[in-house]
Amino acid sequence: MNDRRIKRIAEKATEGGRLRITVTQLWYLSRTSSGTSPARPARGIRPGVRWLVAAPLAVLLLVAGNFVPGVPGAVTVTAAVAVVVTASLMRFRPATRASSYITPSESQFRQMMAGPWAAAYGKPLPRVVEDGPHAPHPRTPPPARPRVVILCTDHAAAVFLRRNAIPARLGALLVEAAPGAAHEALADAPEGLPVVTLHDADALGALLAPLLRQAHPDRVVVDAGLPVTAVRTRRGAVHRVSSAATPSAADLRSLAGLSGADAAWLAQGYWSPLAAVPPRRLEAAVTAAVRRALAARPAGPRSTDGFLTWPAEVPSPGGGPSRTKGAAAG
Repeated sequence: MNDRRIKRIAEKATEGGRLRITVTQLWYLSRTSSGTSPARPARGIRPGVRWLVAAPLAVLLLVAGNFVPGVPGAVTVTAAVAVVVTASLMRFRPATRASSYITPSESQFRQMMAGPWAAAYGKPLPRVVEDGPHAPHPRTPPPARPRVVILCTDHAAAVFLRRNAIPARLGALLVEAAPGAAHEALADAPEGLPVVTLHDADALGALLAPLLRQAHPDRVVVDAGLPVTAVRTRRGAVHRVSSAATPSAADLRSLAGLSGADAAWLAQGYWSPLAAVPPRRLEAAVTAAVRRALAARPAGPRSTDGFLTWPAEVPSPGGGPSRTKGAAAG
């Protein structure tokens, strides 16, 4: 991590100042490494159980050795010592959950930008806006006659869209809501408008569009969220692990139409953030999805028409794209 590298990444991400990006987006693009560790089962015998067996056995062998004369007695005492030594050398490794890491962590990166960076330069990076929970967010009036609704479940992505006036340019009403509150969030949106969903590549995101289609069969629902297939096995994609409960793989296969491998990956708590997508590609994906939503017609709750195929590139550490063999519909 150094200031020249971060400046280069910010310059590329903002396209020379054309776009505004958030601190969260810059963090993902500037990370030096990221990865996951799979869940591991417990191995060995717990110390309490181990000594509950070893201690009485050793005492019994010592007592027996005192009553047995000669070589058999010596062998019995040696066996007691061997039991104690073996119990002492045995190790127990508890079960661990799957975990993930990003270097530097989000808190470290934000502290670096607010501390050393501000002290050295006296001002934040040009065209980089704060998107933390306490950051001020200017209100932008919705279009007088919106043509489409953009339902975004990622806060950093919503701030990026809003600060670049992308919804206004597309004639869209931007609604930010958590996946679990998406249905209620659409209650105030004009009826009949098509909906474009933006979400992370996670379990709740995969279910968002199918459930909205069932609840609103009169609406066109275009899933422009980050597809699981596009990031699950892609080198350079950001993989994270959630500790929250997730739907089962069977539910994800039947309701979201995911493959067995994608559903199993999400069911284990793995996910990939939409905010890690390079800003230019996120802008292009939203624009294409809105155009498809305006051109589509509602075809019932089970329709998959309108799914967005993402470009065949994923972000890599340092902000550069890495080529993949193809992308999947989200």
